[in-house]
Amino acid sequence: MKDFIYDIILLMSQRNKVTFIDLFAGIGGFHYAFHNEGAECIFASEWDIYARKTYEANFKKISPNIFEEKVHKNKIVSAFAGDITKVDTKDIPNFDILTGGFPCQPFSQAGFKKGFDDARGTLFFDIARIIKDKQPKAFFLENVRGLLKHNSGETFATIERIITQDLGYSFYYKIVKASDYGVPQYRPRLFMVGFKKKEIDFNFPKPIKLKMTMSDIFGGHVEKEIGFTLRVGGRGSNISDRRNWDAYVVDGKIKRLSPREGLKMQGFPSDFIFPVSEAQAMKQLGNSVAIPAIQATAKKIIEVLKNDEI
Repeated sequence: MKDFIYDIILLMSQRNKVTFIDLFAGIGGFHYAFHNEGAECIFASEWDIYARKTYEANFKKISPNIFEEKVHKNKIVSAFAGDITKVDTKDIPNFDILTGGFPCQPFSQAGFKKGFDDARGTLFFDIARIIKDKQPKAFFLENVRGLLKHNSGETFATIERIITQDLGYSFYYKIVKASDYGVPQYRPRLFMVGFKKKEIDFNFPKPIKLKMTMSDIFGGHVEKEIGFTLRVGGRGSNISDRRNWDAYVVDGKIKRLSPREGLKMQGFPSDFIFPVSEAQAMKQLGNSVAIPAIQATAKKIIEVLKNDEI
């Protein structure tokens, strides 16, 4: 009875809201972006134990429903899943938008002509099977820009073919820089958006002026207005090393990025917390998305979906 009442309350709260699922969730950049635009997260998946700790610490107050365990078809399930490859799509609630910055694992080198089967053995396959089974209104995927040219462009061509031919969705893509949406970090990333109704016309949002510089990030003078892209490896390199991305000259002295500066560069809120070590926090930031860039695109997606229903 308790689960039935819970489902009714959840259904009523979502009736007028756009819903989304947050795959390969990391520390929740997509979650914040869509939440800030009024959408509601009803399912999330992240396998890394440290990222899960950070995600739950920050989103339990924003989206408490996804962390509650409940009985579904005689199974105890949670809407905050671990390994997405082990999640049955029947255990995922119906939703409007699929989001995720999926890892680009190597695709099969044999042929690239098998359509849907080409994705097997990669995490993109799990995105494809969820779209196939759940038929959401739209998706928004993010990856490194190198995906465009990976394996002479055949990997990207396979992804596009699966989405458009096998799944029947439209497909729009663009290389987007975080610095084009207000934050001082280049971070060029490949954004991919598509809709079940292929006649829906979509345009990526126009860039805006830089809202802050690296001087604002550090609270001192930095000659470099736009900072390096946050990364996972190479931390602690000499400031003159070509691999350096975390050292800056601030008011004449060398300073290194801490999680506090990293959060600002990625557009996270000031009350964001890390219940993990600094090393883990910096790794998580390097793997994250720049929220303002994601949010600008999220806003456009939500707008076109709502306009389509008018």
